Amino acid sequence: MPLRLRRTLAVLLLSGAALSIASPALAHGFSSTVYADVRAGDGGHVRTALELEYDLLVVSAADYRDDDQLFQEGNAAFEAGDTAAQGAALNAHTAAAVGYVTERFSVTAGGKACAPSAAGPFRMGTREGVPYATLDLDWACGEDTGEHEIRSGLFPDAETYVRDTKTIVTYEIDGRDGSAALDAGHPVFSTAQNWRQRFGEFFVLGAEHLLFGIDHILFLLALIAGSRRLREIVLAATAFTVAHSVTFVLAALGLVEAPARVVEPVIALSIAVVAGWHLARTPRQLTEAQAGPLGLDRAGWTRLAVVFLFGLVHGLGFAGALGIDEAWSWTLLWSLLVFNVGIETVQIGLILLVFPVLAILRRRAPRTGRWVTDVICAGVAVMGLIWFFQRIFGS
Repeated sequence: MPLRLRRTLAVLLLSGAALSIASPALAHGFSSTVYADVRAGDGGHVRTALELEYDLLVVSAADYRDDDQLFQEGNAAFEAGDTAAQGAALNAHTAAAVGYVTERFSVTAGGKACAPSAAGPFRMGTREGVPYATLDLDWACGEDTGEHEIRSGLFPDAETYVRDTKTIVTYEIDGRDGSAALDAGHPVFSTAQNWRQRFGEFFVLGAEHLLFGIDHILFLLALIAGSRRLREIVLAATAFTVAHSVTFVLAALGLVEAPARVVEPVIALSIAVVAGWHLARTPRQLTEAQAGPLGLDRAGWTRLAVVFLFGLVHGLGFAGALGIDEAWSWTLLWSLLVFNVGIETVQIGLILLVFPVLAILRRRAPRTGRWVTDVICAGVAVMGLIWFFQRIFGS
C-alpha cells in the first residue's frame, strides 16, 4: 500500500476513536491546587494562610452548609469579575466558608488537634489569572506541642467538582522549613519527617504527573514513534528535558509566567506538530541515512529545534500543575528538582519500553512497523488537534 494512502487511512481510522475520548480538554483544567503557608506563632499557636480557588470554594462551601445565598452571591461576583464583591460574598458567609475549610484542613500538635479560628477576613487575589481567596487561620495548640502534623482533604474527588487536588505546603515550624506536597494518596505532612521522606513526596508527585498527564505522555509517544534511530530519540528527549527543566524551575520560582489559557493550547498544538512531522516525511526521508553534526541533516536539526521550543512550553505546564511561586530557597529548589527527576524517570521508562519494541518491529517486519508507527502518529496528531481547538474555544 502506498505510504500516503496508508497514512490517510490511519488518520481517518483514529479520528473517530479520538473524538470519543477527547472530552478532557485540559490536562490540568479539572484539578485544583491549594497553597498553605504554615508558620509558628507565639504561645503554642500556629498561623496558616490558605489560598483557595475562589469559585471552587464558593460551590463547595455552599454545598457544605446548603447555603444557596452564598452560591448565588458568589457566582454572580465571579461572573462579573468583581473582586470586591467576591470577597464580600465570602465574608458575609464566613461560617459556611470557614467551616468547610476547617472541616477538611487541620493542624495537630503532639497527636492532639489544634483549635482553629479565623484571624481576619477573606482576602482576594489571583494565580495564573484565576481568582483565589486567602484565609488566615490561627490554631491554638497548647504549650507543650511536640511535632506538628498538617492534614489536607480540601476539594476531594467525591465532591465531583475537580479531581486530584494538590495542597502545596510551605512551612517554617518546629525549627524546620521547606515544602511538602499533599494529595488524596498522601494527605498528611509531619515535621517529624526527614528530608528523604519530604523529597520522596515530590518525586512521586512528579512521576504521577507525567504518568497520568495524557497530553505529556502523547507528546513523548510522538517523539518516540517519529524517531527512526536511537540517536534521534536520545537527542530529542535530551532537548525536551533541558528545555522543560529550565522553564519549569524558572516558572515555579516565579521568575517567568504565562497564563494557562496560552500554555495549554500550545501544549496541545505541540502534540499535533511533533506527530504530524513524522507523517509529513517522504519515503526517501524515512529511509535515507542522515548526515551532518551528530548524524542529523537540516530536517533533523529543525525537528530538534521545534522539540526544544515546545519543551519550554511544557515546562510552564509542569510548573502550573505544581503551582509553586514562592521566594527563592535552596529547600524549595531541591524540591522542584526532585519533582523534575520524578518526571524524567517516567519519561526514560517510557522510552525504554516503547522504542525497542518499535525498532525490532521495523527491522523484522518493515511494512508492519511502518503501519504501526503511522497509526500511532496519526492518532496522536488527531488527539492534539482536537485538544487544541477545545482549549482555544473553551470547550
